[in-house]
Amino acid sequence: MTQDILSNITAQKRIEVAKDKSLTPPAVLYKSVELLMSENYDTRSMSGSLMASAHGIIAEFKRKSPSKGWIHPDVEPEDVVPCYAKAGAAALSILTDTDFFGGCREFIKRVRPMVQTPILRKDFIIDEYQIFQAKEIGADAVLLIAACLSKQECESLINMAHNLNLEVLLEMHSESELDYATLGADMLGINNRNLGTFVTDVNNSFKMAELLPKERLKVSESGISNPETIRQLRAAGFRGFLIGETFMKESNPGAALENFIKNIAE
Repeated sequence: MTQDILSNITAQKRIEVAKDKSLTPPAVLYKSVELLMSENYDTRSMSGSLMASAHGIIAEFKRKSPSKGWIHPDVEPEDVVPCYAKAGAAALSILTDTDFFGGCREFIKRVRPMVQTPILRKDFIIDEYQIFQAKEIGADAVLLIAACLSKQECESLINMAHNLNLEVLLEMHSESELDYATLGADMLGINNRNLGTFVTDVNNSFKMAELLPKERLKVSESGISNPETIRQLRAAGFRGFLIGETFMKESNPGAALENFIKNIAE
């Protein structure tokens, strides 16, 4: 993903959010979420699940990506996400971006009643409205991407998520973004995908881990396809591992996850 593509995605996201607001005004959405929270809505801790897990796999439902195109175009979340949960995923990541990743918000709403595993809304979040959307559709956590946000914007969104009892996975890629780690996110993600070349290099996680506070919960994202890599990353201090394409390219993603977890334990 070049920076130009990242800029295109965020520009498209602003258009998308404006359209959503015209269809459901913020006051209406916020009232809906307020009522939801007054009903003692169950929120599951993604960070707690990762810390308690022996493997820390965050299994991702992703049908498409800007770099690979369609990965598994016809599959429905009901066919995969419950199988991920049954196979033992520590958490579930669901892409809700439509234009670039073939997802939608309804995916989370549809599968939440089917699983007890924490769900991450993975999208390009640039507006507090999207945080309220995440709560309304049943997410337990949201992804924030440092490259898309100023520090002030990021801190404001983290605080808003916490006000709604949502956890935050904050994604960073380079040393220039390390100061975002002090903003109070629940989990610190290191993206192994270079945003300039779209090349993945898991060594980025090892390099960045040395620069992050040892006590923080760290998640390695992208480019992980080998159980041995998980063992090495855990030794380096990581407790979460976001994996999508490795499973989604298979005819049975749930079975692929189950075999992957067994191989980690061996």
